[in-house]
Amino acid sequence: MTDTQRHQLKARRVEFDFQQTPLHWLKDDPFSTHVINGIHMLLPEGELWFCRVYNKALPLITDDDLRADVEGFIRQEAIHSRAHSRAQVYLKAHDLELDEYLERVEWLFKSLLGEQPLGLAALQRKPLEKPWLVLRVGLIAAIEHFTGVLGQWAMDNTSWEANGDPAMVDLFKWHLAEEVEHRTVAFDLFDHLCQTQLGFYVSRQALMAMVFPLIVYFIAEGGRTLMRQDPNADVRKMGRKYLPAVLKQLQRTGRATNNVPTFTFLLEATLRWIAPGFHPIDEGNTEQALAYLARSPAAQAAARRELH
Repeated sequence: MTDTQRHQLKARRVEFDFQQTPLHWLKDDPFSTHVINGIHMLLPEGELWFCRVYNKALPLITDDDLRADVEGFIRQEAIHSRAHSRAQVYLKAHDLELDEYLERVEWLFKSLLGEQPLGLAALQRKPLEKPWLVLRVGLIAAIEHFTGVLGQWAMDNTSWEANGDPAMVDLFKWHLAEEVEHRTVAFDLFDHLCQTQLGFYVSRQALMAMVFPLIVYFIAEGGRTLMRQDPNADVRKMGRKYLPAVLKQLQRTGRATNNVPTFTFLLEATLRWIAPGFHPIDEGNTEQALAYLARSPAAQAAARRELH
């Protein structure tokens, strides 16, 4: 299969067991472990928000192939949310307090970006309902740009298998492989719902200007939240540092270990989005992602369960 060929997006009903997974599941790298583990706190609510927005968008889709892709996307994202919610149990088993951070995430997706943001019921009136929906579809497209490029980064990564806990590595690589697999859907849906190509281009740049700092903040803050609770005093000290210091450490650790992407990697991915001819099909390798999904222990087990 080439990246220009369509294939049906399949929801793989995976399960993971983290009972033996250590707190620092990346060996000798608590910084990368905590930054990545912060994703478990951010994604469950965010991906359910994706599903809610896309379910409202389905009646507006006039292209049958795109509708099928969006439906497959919804099914995959729902399972992603469930898998990371269960990973929160692993975090709590290591005596980590999540509630304060989770409250901020819930406010973002349920209050600020919900059907009545900050209580503004006016956005549910007919003249404003569709623009508010399309704007949120655009936000998802910008977010999915990062999940797609991070997915390809994970497909190319070799340090996790060498240094990481197998169950946690499989969770992230399964999830990120599916992000590569469906990387075009959010962009294509936003394009489909926009009135003009000029409006599509201008609005996606404006939305990325909002999404990039939010992603940087929530990823860094998730890592800081967990680092501040680490048993090691030096790790706790890093958790108390301000955002620029955390980003500097992300750059340093990413270069030294390849356990996390560098800040410049994220910045360069953002700059590629700006190009008028940008399309996420060029940001990943579908065959490589499907090859991982074919050998993923959790995905293999899910396929066996479906046969019985």
